[in-house]
Amino acid sequence: MNMARRPRPEKSAAKDTERKARRGKSAKGGRAIPSGLAARQVAAALVRRILHEGTPLGEALARESGALEALSAPDRALAQNIARTTLRRSGQLDEAIGRFVKKPLAKRAALARAILRIGAAQVLFMRIPAHAAIDTAVRLAKADAAARPLAGLINAVLRNISRQSDGILKSQDAFACNIPAWLRRNWIAAYGEHTARRIASSLLKEPALDVTVKDPAQAARWAKALDAHVLPTGSLRLDRGGRAIPSLPGFAQGAWWAQDAAAALPVRLLGDIAGKRVLDMCAAPGGKTAQLAAAGAHVTALDMSARRLERLRENLARLNLEADIVCADALTWQPETPFDAIVLDAPCTATGTARRHPEVLHLKTPGQMTQLMALQGAMLERALGMLQPGGKLIYCVCSLQPQEGEMRIAQVLQDHADQVRRLPIAAQELAGQAQMITPQGDLRTLPCMAIGEETGLDGFFAARLTRLQGRLATAPSWSRPFQDTKRAP
Repeated sequence: MNMARRPRPEKSAAKDTERKARRGKSAKGGRAIPSGLAARQVAAALVRRILHEGTPLGEALARESGALEALSAPDRALAQNIARTTLRRSGQLDEAIGRFVKKPLAKRAALARAILRIGAAQVLFMRIPAHAAIDTAVRLAKADAAARPLAGLINAVLRNISRQSDGILKSQDAFACNIPAWLRRNWIAAYGEHTARRIASSLLKEPALDVTVKDPAQAARWAKALDAHVLPTGSLRLDRGGRAIPSLPGFAQGAWWAQDAAAALPVRLLGDIAGKRVLDMCAAPGGKTAQLAAAGAHVTALDMSARRLERLRENLARLNLEADIVCADALTWQPETPFDAIVLDAPCTATGTARRHPEVLHLKTPGQMTQLMALQGAMLERALGMLQPGGKLIYCVCSLQPQEGEMRIAQVLQDHADQVRRLPIAAQELAGQAQMITPQGDLRTLPCMAIGEETGLDGFFAARLTRLQGRLATAPSWSRPFQDTKRAP
């Protein structure tokens, strides 16, 4: 019988980290540690999960939730700030570290690599004294059996980075370092190098919090209560100053929900939907479902993830809104009757959300985008098949790549030239924000784009289509990417 000890499951490891954090101990059972060190311990764990294991930020935060909750509010904010800064600047950090580490670290040195990254992030990009960043990094390394042999290396590398920080930063091209080469080429081809660099620069900034008010007539009231201001398109924007979203005025009462100002635009392109049957495909976590329900539509919220739909149910319950919730695959589910309107927020690379989810730039690949393009085409076909002739379909993605947005629409209009029409968007529908409208009449927002007196939005694409009378022919091309050699990734 093999009596070798099995590796401890991650969940158990996370619980152990939580217990030790609550007792002020290291995860390896060492001496009591100061709160600032505990915050960095959690930050290193987050960075390791994301950059070494490929875990999305939201999932990593969930896995480390116990350790995060064991921290004080300031330390919790510090841990997340260090982790997010490290993710946003990971390319620059690795380039700086690489100047002083000539041999790649072994795979088993994942935590040591994460400690180096968060230490360099504090030295180069955060207002944290270098001695504090270096000392805590070395102490974290010494507290872990695998990282302990590299404590001296970590100390030497971070001291060198500290001494040469000005020269390092002056010599780096943040755009080239932080944006993967395939995305740089894609964005330059789509928007030009100047705008591509502006996009990359915007992704380095911590975004403000945007919220959508359930009753638009109450926007001024909640803007005052939240110390926010109303954007031209109706969203509220505020700096929550590290406060947890559930603690903000109006959240518990269901007066509003968090939603980027760009993400709130596609539903508004449907116009008056009171009393109409509307399908929200890929509905979870429910921001657009809430918009549709609040506007008086009879909403069917469709998603294939039971776990994500549970969050949608919780959100609707808090907001006191209703929808018919269906857990099914959008490619096979069939409604009894067609819908008056459909919103398809299709699965995508989500590069437009990189201000809030900086890890997407490093976790997504060209191959994944190609697969997603095929899925987007298939979902567009299904959505058109479930749409009442004369109804409206909003297709949207939070991707900056035109292959997932503009080219998807070009393909469907080419495949159904006699059956599908684009309904161009007018500036007055977006409160006069003409910069958001493409020459073809679609919506395109960029992270560097201005909205009123503010700057900063998620990158979003949306097109509005309608289906003409008659049976929709099956397009043979949905499973292949739309070919455009000028905009190849």
